Amino acid sequence: MDDDIPPFGDRRPIGDADYQAVLGEELSVTLDLRTWEKGWEIERLISRIRSQVASAETAEVRVRAAIRNKIFPELKRQAHLPEAGVYPASPERLDTIFASKLFPGRVEAVNSIAASHDSLSLGITQIGVNVVGYGGQSGIFSQRFFRKDVTARNPDVLKVVQDCLERRHERGPRDNLSMLMRRYIRAYAERAILLDRSQAEWRMGPGNPCSREMLSGANYRPLLKASLGLLRRLIQDHRKFVFIHPAMDEQGYLTIGDALKAGEYAILHTLEEDSAWFVERWHYDNQMGDEALAFVRECCPEVVIGLFRASEQAPPRLFFAHREHVHVAAHIALADSMLRPERGFPMLLDVADASCRGVFGSESFLGLVNDAYTRAGAQFHYFGGR
Repeated sequence: MDDDIPPFGDRRPIGDADYQAVLGEELSVTLDLRTWEKGWEIERLISRIRSQVASAETAEVRVRAAIRNKIFPELKRQAHLPEAGVYPASPERLDTIFASKLFPGRVEAVNSIAASHDSLSLGITQIGVNVVGYGGQSGIFSQRFFRKDVTARNPDVLKVVQDCLERRHERGPRDNLSMLMRRYIRAYAERAILLDRSQAEWRMGPGNPCSREMLSGANYRPLLKASLGLLRRLIQDHRKFVFIHPAMDEQGYLTIGDALKAGEYAILHTLEEDSAWFVERWHYDNQMGDEALAFVRECCPEVVIGLFRASEQAPPRLFFAHREHVHVAAHIALADSMLRPERGFPMLLDVADASCRGVFGSESFLGLVNDAYTRAGAQFHYFGGR
């Protein structure tokens, strides 16, 4: 999904020092084909990979030790966030979470999937959202959007063609309306269904509740207004939520989390600074940036960023929760993630994701679209390449 995010702000361009610091060589050496290996030298490849992995792991051991000895103690000294620090999960509390919240269905998770078809004549975007708990499935929701460039029955055929050409030329390789549906409306739908269609005491979602999609609204004022209003209700009224990031980005935070032991969690700081950084660099239209920043200052101090590690085999995970309930939220995330120690990610989110893919996956969706083209007598149409 991240490939669809347009550039924003004043990202610093890559310089020679950046390239050399990361790869250990100058760009001219990389581009020199004389330095490239010929063919497939498997023994040399294995030796090089093993050497690089061993060297990297040795360096990471030192980094982990420094974080545990230096950075972890500093977390507790944050006067503005008394909750900050590193905590071992309580076995008694984890047992309580299993018995009183997870298995009775008092925690429900949401996940979604988007599938799309784009041809010259028609664009279709399908969004499927699923809410599940261990007590059963609360609901499956879906929506389909159809984008057609030629709709008007205008007797001036040439004018219709000219309008169609202009729209398709402006659309270009990145269709803003398709992106709006795939990313921004999907993000809104996940949170709206989790908040308004789930009946559980606790709500669980993927990613950051105040994601880029929600805070930018795709520069579409009605969507931004709806998104910020929804987040206000989630943060200020409901409060009992935990969102867990499924991807291995945010590597600065994950480096800190890599120093956690199995069953530990850390509370770092509030979401205000990170959200303000994004909002201040996003190119909003008119006064929308002021509205987004006002929301960040009002609501994001109540959301904290944390990390947990479910097992020694699994990577650390980033989570977000209301500061009033952050310790319970961390135990819920840990307890559900311990059910699959090799992955260390909440099983409820994986179940919701698998259900979405089973019902709304791209294979079945494109099968329906292909069948519709065949029944319409289409001689040819355009499916995406690889």
